[in-house]
Amino acid sequence: MLSNIFTGIFDTTGETVIAVPQFILCIGVSLMIGAFITWVYTYKSRYTASFAITLAMLPAVVCIVIMMVNGNVGAGVAVAGTFSLVRFRSVPGTAKEIGTIFLAMAAGLIAGMGYLGFAVLFSLIMGLVMLMLNITGFGTHKKATNDKTLKITIPEDLNYGEVFDDLFEQYLTRCEVIAVKTSNMGSLYKLTYHITLKDQKQEKKFIDELRCRNGNLEISIMQQEVNVNEL
Repeated sequence: MLSNIFTGIFDTTGETVIAVPQFILCIGVSLMIGAFITWVYTYKSRYTASFAITLAMLPAVVCIVIMMVNGNVGAGVAVAGTFSLVRFRSVPGTAKEIGTIFLAMAAGLIAGMGYLGFAVLFSLIMGLVMLMLNITGFGTHKKATNDKTLKITIPEDLNYGEVFDDLFEQYLTRCEVIAVKTSNMGSLYKLTYHITLKDQKQEKKFIDELRCRNGNLEISIMQQEVNVNEL
């Protein structure tokens, strides 16, 4: 009687019916794989709680879909059409997030086809590779900490085009004007630069000398923001 509950109403005697223990085993393994991939991704990485939860459940969801298709070409085409209608209602993800989503989907697909051992092995290998890349900082720009955004406020009678040139040449390896804006009824100018410091330890001395040039008006230096929407 219990087995009849989990039999599809359109199943025929010639089709293989998935047993309940097998179904639970595949889902359990997929959830463990999802938890492992989520832990690897969140290690030394910035993330949101919603993305972590989604990543943990994704292998199990894909596993269920593959198990229910079970070789039915028509059902597979219908499922593919349904997934093509899904859109993420959020900002585009980074390349790392997209790659991790594909990893979770691939693991769930392997588990849904019944190859639980291969699914676990695949997840372990790729998870360890991702973990090593996170720990070693692979692909990280080593001098990224020296890339700053400099904002200076100067009086209107100061020629910003050349007044700081000698200081920029002394303390910076790169300087690019990003924005110039007037303030306080045109009596002040606010300048924004993208700069690269030669030596991080000279930052305070650099600011002190800038203060002597701009009349001790407001100066700020902050870390440059990386555009996370780019791959």
